[in-house]
Amino acid sequence: MDSSVSPIINDQNPRNTLSSSSPKPSKGGWNSAIFVIFVEMAQRFAYYGVAGNLITYLTNDLHQPIATAAKNVNTWIGVSALFPILGALLADSFLGRFKTILLSSVIYLLGMVLLILSVSVVPANHRQGVFFLALYILAVGEGGHKPCVQTFAADQFDERKPEEKAAKSSFFNWWYLGIVVGATTAVLVAVSVQDNVGWTAGFGMLAGALVVALIIFLIGVKRYRIEAPVGSPYTGVGQVFVAAVRKRRVSETREGWGICYGDEKDGADLEGQPKVRSLARTNQFRFLDKAMIMDNIDSSSQTRNPWRLCTLNQVEQVKQLLRLIPIWLTCLMFNATIVQSHTFFIKQGTTMLRSIGPHFLLPPASLQCLIGFTILVFVPLYDRLFVPLARKITGHPSGITMLQRIGTGLFLSTLEMVVAALVEAKRVKIAADYGLIDTPKSTVPMSLGWLVPQFMIGGLADVFTVVGLQELFYDQMPESMRSMGAAAYISIVGIGSFLSTAVILVVQAVTSRLGRGGGEWLGDNLNRAHLDYFYWVLAVLSVLNLGVYVWVSNCFVYKKVEESEQEMEMETETETERERKEMSTGS
Repeated sequence: MDSSVSPIINDQNPRNTLSSSSPKPSKGGWNSAIFVIFVEMAQRFAYYGVAGNLITYLTNDLHQPIATAAKNVNTWIGVSALFPILGALLADSFLGRFKTILLSSVIYLLGMVLLILSVSVVPANHRQGVFFLALYILAVGEGGHKPCVQTFAADQFDERKPEEKAAKSSFFNWWYLGIVVGATTAVLVAVSVQDNVGWTAGFGMLAGALVVALIIFLIGVKRYRIEAPVGSPYTGVGQVFVAAVRKRRVSETREGWGICYGDEKDGADLEGQPKVRSLARTNQFRFLDKAMIMDNIDSSSQTRNPWRLCTLNQVEQVKQLLRLIPIWLTCLMFNATIVQSHTFFIKQGTTMLRSIGPHFLLPPASLQCLIGFTILVFVPLYDRLFVPLARKITGHPSGITMLQRIGTGLFLSTLEMVVAALVEAKRVKIAADYGLIDTPKSTVPMSLGWLVPQFMIGGLADVFTVVGLQELFYDQMPESMRSMGAAAYISIVGIGSFLSTAVILVVQAVTSRLGRGGGEWLGDNLNRAHLDYFYWVLAVLSVLNLGVYVWVSNCFVYKKVEESEQEMEMETETETERERKEMSTGS
């Protein structure tokens, strides 16, 4: 989604800005971002090489019940997606993104080595403990890697340049495409090696990919535009709330009292650099506006007390955070449905016909590659066909807004659960027709191909919601907190996984009272269980969630920036050039 050059702009550090008239920097742009994209591809290869087939190892080798294994997978995925919050805090406040990526890559490699040892040389009585220890070391590595890599790559581009800002949406599409290539390759290759050769060889392949990724990352070190950490951005957030409370009785309309704009508008230039752009004032969360009102005490003081008087930019940045919280909450259900492709979808596949030729059985986990293939096909179509067509209809630069894109994916994830429920009901009926209800290890005479639609719909949902969330949380977060923005998006995966586990626990608790054997809907014998009912529960919850999301998104206010005359002229020139290109192409 990005394509050019530039340092990230930071309201708290004007020296990070770059004059539009400056010569093209020697660092940054696609020449540096491409290294980071390849690193992310390799890391995703390693992650999905573990996650994609984890439930198979837990049930077949560690002999865990299906529901327990599903909960363990969801918990690990959830923890892996929550650690990025700490990693983002570490990157934004102390180490910076480059050093955080480097440190987390080493930790991830160590976790993978321990994982290899747990399945090869560790005695059987200690295997489970060491295996889970290795898994959660990987989760720690994920914590530093996930929130920083995408943001670090996007930081290589100058969003203050209109042509590069316009390309930002495209950058995130292609960035996600790279992730999908890594994940799909893992599902096709690594999972097949794990099932047909062995776990040691399969995990060894993943470790090799991590070594290559680390080397590639270091090769590009001289090309990167590296931003130093600016200190904890959360201090500024706290200052706004404290100042707003202290001035809760102050009125903006009182004569002689005004707004504190700070350096954004009236500060002096630093070393010939342009002033930092200011955010436009918005009407939401008006109670926070008290924090930027200058009263008699502020006017009489020679220095500004940041715990009593904040700038307009500070206040608007906090508003940006508050606006994103309802969107974050209403997207949790999305991952609670999507995560089923790592757990119950795969266990369904183990009961079905999956032979290809006389000697080869298709690993059920390899069906996850259909998600990747769908994304590989539809991301270019979305970027090259859908966006230009939608742009002509809506007039929006990205065809549809980020929130509309996310909402479309939420609808598709609901459809995925409906299709999954219908297919599972058919599978159980066939099992009953052939007298296989009480023989769970027998193969149900139903092709594995019946699962293809639900995987493909899941991939299409990712094209809309996942990429839309990446772009939204990068674009709408305060610029000094963009690592945290990435972590916030990733944490949706984590909390969504925990939400799925919670639904499983509730379903088990309720259905254990309805039938014998406990947890009847999600029992180990899928032919007698009612996994289709579980999917219907998720579908109903998704419909309710979608309704709330539509309401929340209609109230959302996008970030507004007060552009300088120079920037407006540049944007007009870029628009004119784009129109000329379109006219020449049409002729």
